[in-house]
Amino acid sequence: MAPRILLTTLNAKYIHASLGLRYLLANMARHGGDDLRRCTVLREFTIHRPVAEVVEALLAELGPSEDGVQIIGCGVYIWNIAQTTEVLRLLKTLRPSVQLVLGGPEVSHELEAQEIVHWADFVVTGWGDVSFPKLCRSLVHGPRPLMKVIAGEQAPLDQIALPYAEYSDADLAHRLLYVEASRGCPFKCEFCLSSLDKTAWAFDLDAFLAALQGLYQRGARNFKFVDRTFNLKIDASVRILQFFLDRLPMADAGQPGGELFVHFEVVPDHLPERLKAMIAQFPPGVLQLEVGIQSFNVEVQQRISRRQDNDKTEANVRWLVAHSQAHLHTDLIFGLPGETLESFADGFDRLYALQPHEIQLGILKRLRGTPIARHSAAHGMVYASHAPYTVLHTGVVDAQTLQRFTRFSRYWDLVANSGRFAQTLALLLGAPAQPSPFYAFWGFADWLWQSRNATSGLSPEDLVDALFDYLGVQLGMAAQQVQAVLLADYVASGARSNPRALQGLLPRREAQPVDGASALVQRQQRHRSTSG
Repeated sequence: MAPRILLTTLNAKYIHASLGLRYLLANMARHGGDDLRRCTVLREFTIHRPVAEVVEALLAELGPSEDGVQIIGCGVYIWNIAQTTEVLRLLKTLRPSVQLVLGGPEVSHELEAQEIVHWADFVVTGWGDVSFPKLCRSLVHGPRPLMKVIAGEQAPLDQIALPYAEYSDADLAHRLLYVEASRGCPFKCEFCLSSLDKTAWAFDLDAFLAALQGLYQRGARNFKFVDRTFNLKIDASVRILQFFLDRLPMADAGQPGGELFVHFEVVPDHLPERLKAMIAQFPPGVLQLEVGIQSFNVEVQQRISRRQDNDKTEANVRWLVAHSQAHLHTDLIFGLPGETLESFADGFDRLYALQPHEIQLGILKRLRGTPIARHSAAHGMVYASHAPYTVLHTGVVDAQTLQRFTRFSRYWDLVANSGRFAQTLALLLGAPAQPSPFYAFWGFADWLWQSRNATSGLSPEDLVDALFDYLGVQLGMAAQQVQAVLLADYVASGARSNPRALQGLLPRREAQPVDGASALVQRQQRHRSTSG
């Protein structure tokens, strides 16, 4: 009777294809054996799939329980732990003999109190590329491990098979492809699990680029690099960027897969001239850079062991906006130890003045295993006990303010990061009576919550009408001025409905949206679909 090994996870969205599971699949033959590779399959779901349906599909894939050893390896993350716990509970109820193996960042630290660990037979902490195949070999051929928790073996990268051939044609056609040229991070930012790494390790660049070429030849055009520090080693960064530059003419010529789109996460204060010269060569719509700033507060940065030259960061963002066509996604985190609302507002205004395309506003989470926990007592940090472990209040920010900021962040996504309200946003944040851009939007967010009592389900038309009411009635701006900017933004976005505030002002339906603004909206939507 042949064993059956099933790799699975619950992704946040269908477009997300699990890179971790594909590493396990790619390394089954090398570290488990050819026989185990032949009986291993990968099946992914989303967190929106009913638990009973997921379990039914998994058991159908395994076949009858008397067919031999059956193993399910589950990837567990902050976004799926609640649903995965229920999947494991039902699996063990319906088929107690199945061997359930957990792995992933959410089950690599602080295991003792986690319910999900109770339902598992084994847990692999840390790197699973080598340890999971070896565990499967032991479960199938013996001897069975004595310990439930297995510390993942961090093998040299040249002993880990690259996973990119495991992306299917359907993945290439419909999903974002996650790739990595390196693992780890040399920085020690205490809110991040990568702070536990000793350094960063790079895959052999020739082998990596050959794998990218294989994906490209198969039609892949969307690549999201998950490297924590893409621009750490400039020689490697330049070669990777050149790889994509060399393929732009082919992508533009209508080759299979559509136009090229590449996402990198960059260190904000490290942008030497060689890298600038490469970035400047990319046309619009191809290159997206995620710039993690998190906080401009020097005391907060030092407290959480974050090394960042704020002046260089500011200069680099300014250069990218002025001299490149890259789409800039910048990040700030609210609720860091000792960060007040006032100091965060100063940092927000400093970043907004640089005019990046997006400012993503996150709220601090206490990820399992991260050193940020050491500040809890001294700085009054209280976090939610369930995923995603968001901070509820701090010594300098009360719970009500954090709730207001949560709504602020949601509305900022809808109005600013959507790209639909560029001119209207400038009018709102630059109004003479407003103390600063941050507090201008803070006031709008409070008003919108009080008037609509919702942070979801708001259509672009609802927002047009809300902005008209707020700017015209609350701030006393001239109705014609407000209507003019709202009309320009609405038409440019390509929206085709009929908001109350624009009754009788919209052009004929055959009118086409303004290309530049419409493209911006499409880029924002594309980014949001690939996040998370």
